[in-house]
Amino acid sequence: MTTSQIGIIISILVYLAMMLLVGFVSSKDTNDVSDFYLGGRKLGPFVTAMSAEASDMSSYLLMGLPGLAYFSGIADAGWTAIGLIVGTYLNWLLTARRLRNYTERLNAITIPDYFKKRFRDNSNVILCLGAIFILVFFIPYTASGFSACGKLFSSLFGVNYQLAMIVSAVIIIGYTTTGGFLAASKTDFIQSIVMTVALFFVVGYGIVSAGGMTAVIDNAKSLSGFLALSATHNNATGAGDSYGFFNKITMFCWGLGYFGMPHILLRFMAARKASDLKLSRRIASIWVVFSLCIAVFLGVVGRAMTEASALESLLDPENIGSSSKAETLIVVLAQQISEHNFIFALIAGVVIAGILASTMSTADSQLIAASSAVSENIIQETFGINLNERAAMLTARITLIVVAIFGVVIAWNPNSSVFGIVSFAWAGFGAVFGPAMIMSLYWNRTNKYGIMAGMISGGLMVFIWKYLVRPIGGVWNLYELAPAFLVAIIVIVIVSLLTKAPDQEIIDEFEHVSKMS
Repeated sequence: MTTSQIGIIISILVYLAMMLLVGFVSSKDTNDVSDFYLGGRKLGPFVTAMSAEASDMSSYLLMGLPGLAYFSGIADAGWTAIGLIVGTYLNWLLTARRLRNYTERLNAITIPDYFKKRFRDNSNVILCLGAIFILVFFIPYTASGFSACGKLFSSLFGVNYQLAMIVSAVIIIGYTTTGGFLAASKTDFIQSIVMTVALFFVVGYGIVSAGGMTAVIDNAKSLSGFLALSATHNNATGAGDSYGFFNKITMFCWGLGYFGMPHILLRFMAARKASDLKLSRRIASIWVVFSLCIAVFLGVVGRAMTEASALESLLDPENIGSSSKAETLIVVLAQQISEHNFIFALIAGVVIAGILASTMSTADSQLIAASSAVSENIIQETFGINLNERAAMLTARITLIVVAIFGVVIAWNPNSSVFGIVSFAWAGFGAVFGPAMIMSLYWNRTNKYGIMAGMISGGLMVFIWKYLVRPIGGVWNLYELAPAFLVAIIVIVIVSLLTKAPDQEIIDEFEHVSKMS
């Protein structure tokens, strides 16, 4: 084993030990199922903000977006980043405070539980639908995190991809099953800091290695379409391909997904006070702007390093064939950093820890949400199986492990694209829960039948558009989230108007929460 590898391993082990320690400490404050899934609603404004954004910024922040920008220029990655920035701000502005007040009043600890109690659905249909969709889309989302970890260690140390993925999954399961939501939130806060440090250091190193900022910009300008938001660079022909209106809408619409992300919405619900959320919104919005812009720029810097022969030919865009291989850009950079001396190897380990942070911060939150969907919403509430506190906690932890195992199975193929997997799951959550969340918070005529129909139509449209409509190409080549989101909104409105209006009690409660918010 080389000196550089030893330095990297030391940094990674210290980081992982810290995460497990946080999980152990948090377990002392996790006394019941409510604590396990929502942390007792005692997150401060900084932890609320940064854990929400860290749980959102999965492996696509350090791997997906830079790889996309490296391969074809800033158009795809840039429009995605713009959509995510706008979506983040609007979600905090429109959803956070109202959802926090509503769920506290209803004593709801999961998103499906909120919809059930909001619309007095004693049949548990909404509850069951929500839980099923969470499982359908969270398992592949979690798989994307495990896949990123497998790619990371396989590229870095040459170890078997599947073995690396399994070990990573065990670490994530370890601290999440121990400390639950509090552990996930506190570790996410730490991980957001590690991710930020990693991004800034790697970009700085890359600029120096490429010959300075002028060299980076000049190289990007020399590649046709690379710096344009209306074109992409074609590596095969060297030309700039047109990036039309529908392409822009497709990537910008990623921002719609925020309104339906259970692992982000849970942070709003867990805030200590509703009044704290204004500060949280500002912190989150600033961090998202900086992190996404730096991530996209990392791809530009990496491309300049390749042209300057300062980066391994492993990522030569003319040879790799797709952006999937380019997702290892930051890993290759970390390897190069580690070769200077032992101190640089330790720093490279921090960079690798940043990649782990971006993956783990999302995977742990997804496991919590998926676990709650099964143990709370399906086993106990839908099937009516009453469990005492100890049995409920055991069920929650076992469910979490089972969900993680399914994630490992899905991520078994090392050629799977992190960005591709996240894209599909993101569309699913955005279309199923986003329209339902917005309408439940802002339209008092919404009823349970409209919400049921909206969830089903949104979820089905994601599959229909992705596998039947989008392959047609042309104007139909639109990211499935946009049409599915629109269809769900329309269906909720139509079905709600055609069916019985909510009871006066529900409307009065809606008006009360609206005034509070």
